[in-house]
Amino acid sequence: MKRIVLTFGLISGAIFVVMMFTTMQFMDRIGFDKGHLIGYSTMVVAFLFVFFGSRSYRENIGNGYITFGRAFKVGILITLISCACYALSWEIVYFNFVPDFVDKYSQYLVEKSRAAGASPEQIATQVAEMKRFETLYRNPVYNFLLTFFVEPFPVGLILTVISALILRKRPKEIPEAEPDTGAVNAY
Repeated sequence: MKRIVLTFGLISGAIFVVMMFTTMQFMDRIGFDKGHLIGYSTMVVAFLFVFFGSRSYRENIGNGYITFGRAFKVGILITLISCACYALSWEIVYFNFVPDFVDKYSQYLVEKSRAAGASPEQIATQVAEMKRFETLYRNPVYNFLLTFFVEPFPVGLILTVISALILRKRPKEIPEAEPDTGAVNAY
């Protein structure tokens, strides 16, 4: 199981890393709205390897069978490895290449609120919340945990459950032999 989990978890994580480093170079052109779409689409593609890894386990180790619990365990381990790759790559990107990300994102949210007709008091409250968030976000541990559990993990958890439901397969039970009545079968 360890080899399958590591292989598929690292493949999934590699997809995250490549897409993150690629899209962050073009973030100013892509924008935050399209960035979310690209980011969550990438998550779905990366987490398809939860399904493939669980299926590989079922076919290669489980002799074609896997319970929901075992499929979930394989899938969640792949998800955890993949999420760790995602969060670590974000740490590298954020602290080395886009340390002004929160400032830009805050400006985007304020402009979006203004366009939606928010009052000056609501905007001031939002700005104060974003400043507090920025202070917390500069802490690498907080940044890592928030990135890990808020962004990819919920998507991975959902796809893990769906994969486990789709892939579960128990061996068919062997039917009991009919009792011998001593009668001779005519056909």
